[in-house]
Amino acid sequence: MPVARLAVLAMTKTSNISKRRRSALKDNGPEYMAKREELIEIAAQQFKQSGYRATTLAEIGRKAGLDRATVYYYFGSKEELFREILRTGVAANIEECTRISEDHSLDTVAKIEAIMSQLMKAYDEHYPHMYVYIQEEMERITSEKSVWSQELISQTRKFEQIVIELISQAAEEGKLREDIPVSIAANAVFGMMNWTHRWYQPGSRHDAQEIGKAFSSIFLEGMKQR
Repeated sequence: MPVARLAVLAMTKTSNISKRRRSALKDNGPEYMAKREELIEIAAQQFKQSGYRATTLAEIGRKAGLDRATVYYYFGSKEELFREILRTGVAANIEECTRISEDHSLDTVAKIEAIMSQLMKAYDEHYPHMYVYIQEEMERITSEKSVWSQELISQTRKFEQIVIELISQAAEEGKLREDIPVSIAANAVFGMMNWTHRWYQPGSRHDAQEIGKAFSSIFLEGMKQR
């Protein structure tokens, strides 16, 4: 069969699968959606373990008991799976951190402590989805130009700005040291929290609440006004 004919057949098959996928998503059937969730969880584990680039759709499908072609019935690409892994956890965390920053019942230092605890809680509740983002974000997300990646970058910067503004405000109020640049102090927070992707797992000896409390204590005691 001529190469051109094979290409046409492949395009037709891909188009048919895309139509079936769109139809199934629209119908929102429980079995179909459950399989999508299973694939998302498997992909998250594989991305966390092997990295985005090294993981293949065939590998993800095999662990779900599907061949590579059938995976396309649920997701159009590996990038789409990656996007779904990040969508819920990142958005939920930003929303909660924003709420904390706007809570007038908390003083500035208490907000910093609450946000650090919230981030650790998010890492636990959305494990390993949030850690996949940390692992891939620097080398992958920031270089992407798609709408979804730019939205994700915007959300991350919003979270970073919340932390920076709270540290700055606390220093102005005389509650935290002013001799340490705010940017360095903020990076200390991000460094402590984000590095947990190398060692934290739900069910570990120290739970997320304990770790969040310990980290906030280390940071706030070190930054306490002398």
